[in-house]
Amino acid sequence: MSAISKVLIIEDRQEVIESVTLTFNVRWPQAVVKSTAKGRDGVDMVASYCPDLVILDIGLPDIDGFEVLKRIRLFSSVPVLILTVRSDEAEIVKGLELGADEYIVKPFRQMELLSRVNAIARRSRRLVEDASMECAQFSFDPSTRIVHRDEEEIHLTQTESSILSKLMQNAGMVVSYASLADDIWGTNYPDAVKSLNVYICRLRQKIETDPSQPSLLLNKQGLGYIFIK
Repeated sequence: MSAISKVLIIEDRQEVIESVTLTFNVRWPQAVVKSTAKGRDGVDMVASYCPDLVILDIGLPDIDGFEVLKRIRLFSSVPVLILTVRSDEAEIVKGLELGADEYIVKPFRQMELLSRVNAIARRSRRLVEDASMECAQFSFDPSTRIVHRDEEEIHLTQTESSILSKLMQNAGMVVSYASLADDIWGTNYPDAVKSLNVYICRLRQKIETDPSQPSLLLNKQGLGYIFIK
């Protein structure tokens, strides 16, 4: 799994750190795993260590994990997988809205963690391979996850980039929910449509002139999404 060689775990429970680290050591022995129990230290380590993946708990001893995520997103688009006991739908939506790429509720199954990390790695490889695209006033380079709109530079997370790449490749055509879900997660799981709605809302906030009245990313109810040429 060459796409992810450095992992940062921001978690205060040692047994969770050991379990996640063991998972990586067994499945991806070449990956270097570092950890910290403090959110503030985690933000600093993202800047200095430049991990390929961050696994983030929400209930940290110094600052809330959502605040950690917000701070990370100010300067980095590193994939972030939230791993937490908080299972309320509002908490999940909040995590995705703040820029998390995945959300797993504790207690977690190792196979589920492996599946989500594999999905992140697969998206990363595909984005590197995708060619730059131009449509309307936009140019998009999936390998850097940067959209240029005229003179403006817009940074996307990995999941946002995967969705936009798929939609721009099929500009003018409806891309089904199932097709988008399979592209992102490798499966169309039960809550995929709900998660896609959150990611689309984030994309609209970034690229639409008026996100409340979208003209680029449209939802075809019951079918999927379309990027308007």
